[in-house]
Amino acid sequence: MVMSKVNKVLAWVALLALLCTAIIIAAGIWFASAQAGECARLERWRVVILGVVALVVALAGFVGAYWNKRFLLRCYLLFMAALIAVLIALLVFASVVTHASGEYKVLGRGYHEYRLDGFSTWLRGYVSDDPARWEGIMSCLADSDTCKKLARQAGFVTADQFYQSSLSPLQSGCCKPPPECGFGYVSPTVWTNPTSAPVQDCGLWSNDPAQLCYQCDSCRAGLLATLRSQWHKVYVTLIVVTAALSILYVVAWTAYRNVSGKPIFGRYYKW
Repeated sequence: MVMSKVNKVLAWVALLALLCTAIIIAAGIWFASAQAGECARLERWRVVILGVVALVVALAGFVGAYWNKRFLLRCYLLFMAALIAVLIALLVFASVVTHASGEYKVLGRGYHEYRLDGFSTWLRGYVSDDPARWEGIMSCLADSDTCKKLARQAGFVTADQFYQSSLSPLQSGCCKPPPECGFGYVSPTVWTNPTSAPVQDCGLWSNDPAQLCYQCDSCRAGLLATLRSQWHKVYVTLIVVTAALSILYVVAWTAYRNVSGKPIFGRYYKW
């Protein structure tokens, strides 16, 4: 079978679109697996599902171009336009809900602290609206190596060494009391309790490895900071992929429009 030049262009565009959809799927799988490692389940598989749908659309475009199936080509262009619109909407939504970080710096500390009220309302709802969900997250964190690894690190000999260390958001929020409490350092996960507790989270701290600060708002904030960091990596990937798909769509639309000579979405187009 001899393919026309236009069909060759459309086939190559569809193949490149397939590559873009594979990147979306890979980013979604990474995001889902990274969340599993941090005991979270926030929109884990939606990016993967979106990538699979895009893969099917791109395959339809390739088949339509290779075998000159105009119906499949029109469906490909229609659904690709819808997919790009969905990706743009997703990027706008993600940008809005992850804009605020809740991160702040404490003088003399090598790590950051996190405030729950510094995150968007939508993100705060994930860790605050459903007590049963947070119970499951706490149980997962207690069983994980997040704080156990910190406690096993022999390099933290003195308080000064600990304060200058590099902690992950989860370790900062869940494995030690908030700095406002004024607790005395004994070891990374053992602290002496002062006579007064100036903030609510102070009374929730426990030296019990199964409890620590897992019920604290600082722990919730640390989890959200981790999710935000993970999402930003996916966000950058999706921006690049969306830009690439948009360019490919313009090329495909132009090629199809030139060969058909009729509007792609014309109401009375005859197949």
